[in-house]
Amino acid sequence: MSLNFNNFFNSYEKVPLAAIKEVNLMSRVDEKFVFHQSQLSDIISQISRYYKIVIIDKKMIQEYNTHYLDTIDKLFFHQHHNGQYTRNKVRFREYVDSGLCFLEVKKKNNKKITVKKRIRVDSIPSNGLTIDQKEYIDTIIGSNNILTSQQIVNFNRMTFVHKENLERLTIDINLSYSFKNHKGQFKNLVIAELKKNKSQPTSDFKKILKQHKIKSLRFSKYCMTTLQIDKNVKYNRFKEKLLLIKKILKT
Repeated sequence: MSLNFNNFFNSYEKVPLAAIKEVNLMSRVDEKFVFHQSQLSDIISQISRYYKIVIIDKKMIQEYNTHYLDTIDKLFFHQHHNGQYTRNKVRFREYVDSGLCFLEVKKKNNKKITVKKRIRVDSIPSNGLTIDQKEYIDTIIGSNNILTSQQIVNFNRMTFVHKENLERLTIDINLSYSFKNHKGQFKNLVIAELKKNKSQPTSDFKKILKQHKIKSLRFSKYCMTTLQIDKNVKYNRFKEKLLLIKKILKT
């Protein structure tokens, strides 16, 4: 990664991954924020008062490798684009630094609650889903879909947990994507995601972002990278969001 946050992390209380199981929040309310990387240093220094940083294998910044799955006609993409409250996302995610790999299914319901379920796998398969993996996905989603490989998305992540509240915060940088001959990146874009219980009314992180005039913005890595790769997909409901992202990157 291009930025060095070691000096900022010196002031943080560190916590190992094994100690935050109660903050996994597999059922939660998500809220995302997108801003330019030039603002990140100030924000990182401010949140140390409220959050601990998670350490994995002595590293405070981890590498993630995500391989998305969808139907040939991009059912999951269109669920998101069309604004359906009930929608799905299926992916293999490799946590590169820890050597762990999972098949993950995220299901959002009409109450805007995200439920994530996952199973451990040895690696991201190169020859399609196994029978057991397909059955696992179909059981959660409740339908029989033929899923094919989509793009691979890579990024670096910092993970924080609140010192008092049941709240987890992730900050992603260096987002890049690839699919066949298509490659690209969202240079200088930061995607922060706040994960908390629905009953928790506010967040210290949101208060800090408000000082920087940063508002919440729904941002799907899968959808945004799909728009960069496939120029034929429907995107009219994402036009305003794409313009806003371009504006942020020009900051």
